[in-house]
Amino acid sequence: MKLIVGLGNPGREYRDTRHNIGFKVLDEIARRHDLTFTMAPSQVPDAFVVKKFGAEPVLLAKPLTYMNRSGDAVSALARYYGIEPADLLVVYDDIDLPFAKLRARVRGSAGTHNGMRSVVERLGTTDFPRLRLGVGRGDMRRDLADHVLAKFEPDEQAGLEVFIARAADAAEMFAADGILKVMNVYNAEPADSADVN
Repeated sequence: MKLIVGLGNPGREYRDTRHNIGFKVLDEIARRHDLTFTMAPSQVPDAFVVKKFGAEPVLLAKPLTYMNRSGDAVSALARYYGIEPADLLVVYDDIDLPFAKLRARVRGSAGTHNGMRSVVERLGTTDFPRLRLGVGRGDMRRDLADHVLAKFEPDEQAGLEVFIARAADAAEMFAADGILKVMNVYNAEPADSADVN
């Protein structure tokens, strides 16, 4: 079984922020397959999950622990379902990539992302695939927390749907073909192909 986790914050006030684009990608995958998220089993608190069955079972999950405690839910899900690190994909926003750029990795550090720091800490390893979604840094004078907790700018909104769809395609490719295929297809894209405005 593969586990795809989208990071974000629960609550209506966070729904359309940059920090919640991981949730948006998971919602798009669920929409494509006419799936509905439900509460995880009681042994795995604080997560919405849905199972999608293809060639092999795929579990989609959205932690409800708030971003800086994402690792609590991710590690509990991995233990409960017996998910190996190589079969886990974490989908999350990245300020170090320009808007709409995708970057897949087999492993790596958490960087400046508090949600990923939590996941790495609770899993005890950096050896798991991740899909980074570029949300840009914005005005360098703006507080970083304010930037990621803000909604996308109007010029970004125009390309957001296409961006989310491409990220969902990449996550589905991971489920079917693994992270190396995702890296070969999406990391090799020329910079202007990620410009969907």
